[in-house]
Amino acid sequence: MKFASFTRASGAGFGAVVEGGLVDLTGWQGFGSLKDLIRGEALAEAAAYAAGRPVELLWGEFAFAPVIPDPGKILCIGLNYQTHKKETGRPDVDYPTIFTRFADSQIGHRQPLIKPAISERFDYEGEMAVVIGQGGRNIPEDRALSHVAGYACYNDATVRDWQRHTFQFTPGKNFPGTGAFGPFLVTADEVGDYRALPIETRLNGEVVQKATLADLLFPVERLISYISTFTPLAPGDVIATGTPGGVGDKREPPLYMNEGAVAEVEIGMLGTLVNTVISDAKP
Repeated sequence: MKFASFTRASGAGFGAVVEGGLVDLTGWQGFGSLKDLIRGEALAEAAAYAAGRPVELLWGEFAFAPVIPDPGKILCIGLNYQTHKKETGRPDVDYPTIFTRFADSQIGHRQPLIKPAISERFDYEGEMAVVIGQGGRNIPEDRALSHVAGYACYNDATVRDWQRHTFQFTPGKNFPGTGAFGPFLVTADEVGDYRALPIETRLNGEVVQKATLADLLFPVERLISYISTFTPLAPGDVIATGTPGGVGDKREPPLYMNEGAVAEVEIGMLGTLVNTVISDAKP
């Protein structure tokens, strides 16, 4: 089953995807958000309920919100494809590179990516996001996938010059409107083996990144186990698993996102995340 978070005139909500739109689940069984539903271990029950119901919200009657608008943690993985590590000139490492993104930097499907006025180096990064279902600490790798609620597309867009002000990535990864997340959460049982999923990023219709999730240097199981060793994971937490090679910053000449550009991240059955770039007002 696929789920989505949304906003409309009456407020924020979430629903299950059916033909033609959504079954509105806001308030069903007392759950006010998709994160609440995940925390209540009710994804399967909600899917069964929605499967027999007609569409209630048609496409166009709501705006997509980030799949999880309010995650407690967003943990992003850097340099997790050999092609990207090679283009950056970084050496092999024994542990994943991890940085954080703040929840208020996120946007949903069809919402605008915001290019900061103070930079001309706004770059795309197509990724697969993992949404945690069952939390925990010290999760062993052989049980890690049982802690996954589902998967989604992510564009971890980067303001490259601000990313490189220091050795820490945080400033370049947290400008408002730069983390696109959607359109759907596809439940882990429906996805099956995530490694079989292809990932492709397009800018203005041109393919700029292409790989499969089998190419991850640190697979999802390893990431969950490693991260849960140093911080507890909770339902609704998000892990953005890294981007393949082909980023605009490493092209000759560089290829950055400017106002009017359309960025698409497509990951097999997870769907296609589409965002148009607008420019932020100058300070």
